[in-house]
Amino acid sequence: MESLFLEFHLKVSQISLEIQRYLVHQIDLNNRLIAIKGARGSGKTTLLLQVAKLHLPVKSTLYVSLDHIYFFDNKLYELAKQFSQFGGTHLLLDEVHKYPNWSREIKLIYDNFPELNVIFTSSSMLEIYKSESDLSRRAITYYLKELSFREFVLFETKKIFSAYSFTEILDDHNRIATQILAEIKPIPLFEKYLKIGVYPYYKENENVYIQKLQNTINLIIEIDINAVEELQYETLLKLKKLLITIASSVPFTPNITKLSEKIGASRNMLVQSIKILERAGLVNELYRDNSGIGVLTKPEKLYLNNSNLMYALAKDNTNIGNVRETFFLNQFNGLHEINLSETADFVIDKSYTFEIGGKNKTKKQIISTENAFVAKDGIEIGFGNIIPVWLFGFMY
Repeated sequence: MESLFLEFHLKVSQISLEIQRYLVHQIDLNNRLIAIKGARGSGKTTLLLQVAKLHLPVKSTLYVSLDHIYFFDNKLYELAKQFSQFGGTHLLLDEVHKYPNWSREIKLIYDNFPELNVIFTSSSMLEIYKSESDLSRRAITYYLKELSFREFVLFETKKIFSAYSFTEILDDHNRIATQILAEIKPIPLFEKYLKIGVYPYYKENENVYIQKLQNTINLIIEIDINAVEELQYETLLKLKKLLITIASSVPFTPNITKLSEKIGASRNMLVQSIKILERAGLVNELYRDNSGIGVLTKPEKLYLNNSNLMYALAKDNTNIGNVRETFFLNQFNGLHEINLSETADFVIDKSYTFEIGGKNKTKKQIISTENAFVAKDGIEIGFGNIIPVWLFGFMY
């Protein structure tokens, strides 16, 4: 265990606090068992180490990734027992889905060592409440989204801007945009973000980012999905084929019969595969009404999870109108209810209708709709019910 402590202290001494994700100060550390889920590449490891450095007593804290070679010959439960006996208070566990029987041992740790606080990260694939050991009454779950446009601006310019709620943007977008414009030129930054700014590791080397993102997609399907679903290799290939099909024509209105023939999968398997890709943080399903959605309900439209995935998978087939819609959906996903609109593009919280478009987009489609807005690309500041689309990237 001593070597794990040395590795952790080296990591935490090297971790930078210059740029911090939105969740760093939102996690309630009074909870004894905390789960942080998120897609591969979203920054969960950095988040854990920053939380340790900022908020936890480092001398009685231990971070370890559960794919560490230590666990080839040692059990997680025994590590927690020994750590607790030495006065440990906070055990940070990274990538729990890579450890067999993780939920059973974490449950035992929670029940048997009441003085020990556990924070664990997992793939967005993992359904911790459906695991063999019921953690639903024990774990508080947070989801780490990809970089918002606001966070990307922080990465690029080192300028810290406040996050604004959806209603604040609706009610006061002109003033908010004016304040931001005093500090930055958002449009060129936004164009860059749409192509390469969604995952924090873009900063490592922008020139090979798309290639690394393609590698990440492969790892999500071959490692993360397989670790949870235990799928056959042939099925994994079908998932890749399905993802490429979706990417080439998003927003994609799935014809399940034709798609089943193209992918070589039954209807039920195809619908389940779409839902697996959504849980993995690769696609978003969209419906006109969320009520009555079952495990085998086909989505009315499919989008890739974010615009960077479009540039990585669709390449020359990427359409800027689809990119804008994908961005808008991604920024709202997990924060507000978002559905397809009968008259425009989206409905937020069943109350606000949005049409997404370029700077020449008119209000024609929403002219007779109450609480309707146009989110425009290519403009720095809006007026009335016309709002710059980039501003919705400042909600977290």
